[in-house]
Amino acid sequence: MNGLLETAHPDLVQRARIALGSRNLVLVGLMGAGKSAIGRLLAHSLSVPFIDSDHEIERVSRMSITDLFAAYGEDEFRALEGRVLKRLLKTGPRVVSTGGGAFINERTRRHIKRGGLTVWLKADIDVLWERVNKRDTRPLLKTENPRQTLENLMNTRYPIYAEADLTVQSRDVRKEIIAEAVLAAIAASADKQT
Repeated sequence: MNGLLETAHPDLVQRARIALGSRNLVLVGLMGAGKSAIGRLLAHSLSVPFIDSDHEIERVSRMSITDLFAAYGEDEFRALEGRVLKRLLKTGPRVVSTGGGAFINERTRRHIKRGGLTVWLKADIDVLWERVNKRDTRPLLKTENPRQTLENLMNTRYPIYAEADLTVQSRDVRKEIIAEAVLAAIAASADKQT
């Protein structure tokens, strides 16, 4: 994957690994924040498995997220998402990338917070829109004005994402830089506790 984080900052990776311990690292945030891309880099750097909860939901249901939304609606999808995440978070350590709405559901949020260290990848509207408007696979954005829908989701969800243990700004830079910022935030969180 990318050994850059390990070779350039072995002390940072080691401090983050120690701070994480046996806990899962759970990435939360809106669609387009970079949870999957950053998650893969973090898992590789920390030498732990990476799980994308959306892919796991598709695997167990044998349906795409879009098809699940169309066939069963958002409420049923969120119930399935909660069950899958509860199972995934029983063992660790691993890096888990969650769907944008997972942390919004109160019951699922409790499972996530009990199951690991949560990091909110926070991004502004321009960064998110640039990343999500290229694909037509986002069920919640199949609206007349998808950018406005995305902004509405931000306004509703950002106060809830703010409950995450740590917040790292996801911006329009190389994903390695964001991954390094996450590692630094993890390491710093342990430093604050000592």
